[in-house]
Amino acid sequence: MPPRRLRVIEAESPMSETDDPALRVAIATNDLENLNAHFGSARNFAIYEVSASAARLLEVVAFDSPTAQSARHDDEVDRIGPKIEALEGAALMFVLAIGGPSAARVVRAGVHPIKRKEPEPISAVIEQVQTMLKGNPPPFLRKALGMKRSDFLDDLISEESEA
Repeated sequence: MPPRRLRVIEAESPMSETDDPALRVAIATNDLENLNAHFGSARNFAIYEVSASAARLLEVVAFDSPTAQSARHDDEVDRIGPKIEALEGAALMFVLAIGGPSAARVVRAGVHPIKRKEPEPISAVIEQVQTMLKGNPPPFLRKALGMKRSDFLDDLISEESEA
């Protein structure tokens, strides 16, 4: 059974009011409130659009639990494929754990997986991404934003000279 998608529809996007570059961020969650799931067993991905000054939920992609699926667990069944497809357009994915082969497929799809050791509120994850975007983003984040190091340094220098 294909995943179910719940998309948030707004008259006007709060993200359009800002010039900040935005990222799509996927969070593996079983309760839609916390980052608390492993990649393969996540019941949902909460997909957010995040910039340095704003964030909004774009959609929730819900998956059947592996025990509810009637298919055999062999090479003919690709339980990971629908999850990879659900990540389309995302730059980052936060999970509690992900296996090596799945991580390789996620990276090939252009998504940077980030593992956390403990569950945490989704709001805290969003705040951490915003903090990274406000400071000196790590190279993988600059790449996702389409920024070269020189572009970032030019922006930083012009901000300091205005102050």
